[in-house]
Amino acid sequence: MAGWALFDTAVGPCGLVWNDALQIRGGQLPEGNPAQTQARLQRRYPGLTEQVPPPAIASVMARLAAALQGAPDTLDDVPLDLRGVPEFHQRVYAEARRIPPGQTRSYGELARALGDPTAARAVGQALGRNPFAPLVPCHRILAAGSQAGGFSAPGGLATKLRLLQLEGAQFGEQPGLF
Repeated sequence: MAGWALFDTAVGPCGLVWNDALQIRGGQLPEGNPAQTQARLQRRYPGLTEQVPPPAIASVMARLAAALQGAPDTLDDVPLDLRGVPEFHQRVYAEARRIPPGQTRSYGELARALGDPTAARAVGQALGRNPFAPLVPCHRILAAGSQAGGFSAPGGLATKLRLLQLEGAQFGEQPGLF
């Protein structure tokens, strides 16, 4: 049965939404507290209710929680429900899922990987509408020159940097970010 559930992670309570085929319809990074995260899921998916996650979804939650503690899992094999997602966004999300934990790419690098070096802004717009965070790791995409760029998830850039720190991201020879 389709539904959603919250689960604990190193960054706070995240949420996953799934369909009847056990594909992920959406993800939710933590809001200010669990009640706010729950309210956000209820607004985004008004026809669904909180459910006990089926074993396949519970497994994804466990893997995601481990990844948010630094486990090297891209989660790129987790099936996403891409119905209604524009084709270009699907391509961006697929390419973003190929970036290993702890590594980053720029919007321009993603655009070039998609075969259109002029599409950096469109890549950023697609990532800004990412309904699957953090399964589609938009936090691994930076602006040119390793600048943080934007992050539309709750907590903004602080959340982006926290996710990258948990993954062990490093720039240059010195530990740390930016």
